Amino acid sequence: MTKHELIHHLHKENKITKDQAESAVNTFFNEMTGALSKGERVEIRGLGSFHVRKYKAYIGKNPKTLEKVKVKSKKLPFFKCGRELKKRVDYK
Repeated sequence: MTKHELIHHLHKENKITKDQAESAVNTFFNEMTGALSKGERVEIRGLGSFHVRKYKAYIGKNPKTLEKVKVKSKKLPFFKCGRELKKRVDYK
C-alpha cells in the first residue's frame, strides 16, 4: 500500500475529506520521522516498533575496482515487527 492509497482508503472508509485524510497521514509520518531523528523509539501496538541503529565508520571496498573506501558513520531506522502483526500475516 502506498501513501496515496492510504489517504484514499481513509477518505472513503471514514467519510472525511481528502484534505483531512492527507493531513492526518502527513501529521503521522512527520511526527514519527521527527521522533526518530531525535533518536527516540516509536512503538505502535499491534504493528511493531521503529528505532535508530548507529554504525561506526569503517573501511570498505568498492566491489567494481576493489579500491578501499572510507565509509562514514551513520544512523539508520529499523523496524521490528510486533507479535500480533506476525500472527495476522501468518494466519492460516
